[in-house]
Amino acid sequence: MNDVNGVALGVFIFFFLAVTVMGFMAARWRAAENSQNLDEWGLGGRSFGTWITWFLLGGDLYTAYTFVAVPAAIYTAGAAGFFAVPYTILVYPLIFTFLPRLWSVSHKHGYVTTSDFVRGRFGSKGLSLAVAITGILATMPYIALQLVGIQAVLDVMGVGGGEDTNWFVKDLPLLIAFGVLAAYTYSSGLRAPALIAFVKDTLIYIVIAVAIIYIPIKLGGFDDIFAKAGDALSQTNDAGKPRGALAPGEASQWAYGTLAMGSALALFMYPHSITATLSSRSREVIRRNTTILPLYSLMLGLLALLGFMAIAAGVKTDNPQLAIPQLFEDMFPDWFTGVAFAAIGIGALVPAAIMSIAAANLFTRNIYKDFLKPDATPEQETKVSKLVSLLVKVGALIFVLSMDKTVAINFQLLGGIWILQTFPALVGGLFTRWFHRWALLAGWAVGMVYGTWKAYDTPSATQKHFGNTTDIPGIGEIGYIGLTAFVLNVVVTVVLTVALRALKAPDGVDETSPADYRADSAEPAAPAKRPAAAAGTTDTAGAASGH
Repeated sequence: MNDVNGVALGVFIFFFLAVTVMGFMAARWRAAENSQNLDEWGLGGRSFGTWITWFLLGGDLYTAYTFVAVPAAIYTAGAAGFFAVPYTILVYPLIFTFLPRLWSVSHKHGYVTTSDFVRGRFGSKGLSLAVAITGILATMPYIALQLVGIQAVLDVMGVGGGEDTNWFVKDLPLLIAFGVLAAYTYSSGLRAPALIAFVKDTLIYIVIAVAIIYIPIKLGGFDDIFAKAGDALSQTNDAGKPRGALAPGEASQWAYGTLAMGSALALFMYPHSITATLSSRSREVIRRNTTILPLYSLMLGLLALLGFMAIAAGVKTDNPQLAIPQLFEDMFPDWFTGVAFAAIGIGALVPAAIMSIAAANLFTRNIYKDFLKPDATPEQETKVSKLVSLLVKVGALIFVLSMDKTVAINFQLLGGIWILQTFPALVGGLFTRWFHRWALLAGWAVGMVYGTWKAYDTPSATQKHFGNTTDIPGIGEIGYIGLTAFVLNVVVTVVLTVALRALKAPDGVDETSPADYRADSAEPAAPAKRPAAAAGTTDTAGAASGH
């Protein structure tokens, strides 16, 4: 265990207390008179403008785990870890095409989750349930990894005791952080992370700007950094292969490209990404955000360079997740180390809050209301969602405290593969009603099974492409497993749709109309209307619009 860094800990606690106060104050920030409905608690009243949405999405997508794991991947395997930079560049033109459509139809019908839209579009509670369960499963390990980010900072600061310390004392700081997060999320809903995101992103931009100038000066410039990193990465690992490289080799370029593409397709399938999107007050807010969010990609590229700096600075750790916190501890004055650690810690609180809200909304709207209590009132929906958000965080905490961290990372990898399998139902449904609901469900099932199987069946292929890959997602023999599973998903969906259309299999009722996807209605979102046929059974035939 490191000695406790009192100055850094003091600065960290100051910022942590400041955002805690902001989290509880957010309950009254821009609050409507009637706050006892899911729109108010889970979507911030759908009232956020361009800059609030920008900070919220940035706080949502660029997490503490991003801050720790992306440069840790560079530290471990070299340039292969840069896959996160091109995929965040690819994703914004992609979402420009479909997120405004999703916002419009969700605003019109009062949809709170992607599963709400899928149910309304295809008249299928079964398909909606599949999307909801996938979203919850993919989100849980993601929340756990935010707690891993906080834990990494606490470990480097020397807080919590050593390995032989009583488990309760050792994990007490993390338990306190979790308790605070749970309390203000329960109280303030999405408004809490929206307000705290301003502090989080400002701190991260400051830390990266200082790090990218100050640390290279101390290390002799970028020439020396890249030279030392190149020498270290060329050393062979236990398998006799180079640890990594400053640039992807020819054999790994296809793997690198498919990993970036698959990750880009998956990013905005996550429930927390959609929750932040639907909190916007207009379609134009979404369009504007897709043009300014790439600023975060610039930040991410600079952040990734910290991995090379950690190698050049001689940081030695068996846990790559500690590499960047340890770099800050070694390079910065104590007071600024506290600022950097606060940026990582707060960077965990914001996305963890949004993720738990998103998972809770999925359970409430698409499991509790659809299957357990169809006549639930808005007040009951909100109460259930608040309670489930607590349970989700408790589950993530147990995950972190009881399992090896590599298990959490592997489950997060699986989450990316799983969530990509909802793409045909969500994005396909936004543009066409041609896909048959049963075909979409079958394609989803095939993609899920294949992706899960291959993720745990190809460690040797991952080693072949990227060498030492502690922090690089799973790569199969023909590229990123998630993308391969997605292609298989689409093929099955298309083939079965052709067959089911030929057999005139019963179609679900589409409660949307073509205008719903284009209009930016000035009217407030209304509760989702469920036609009698769609609400009663998912197998009732009905007229399907073909837009």
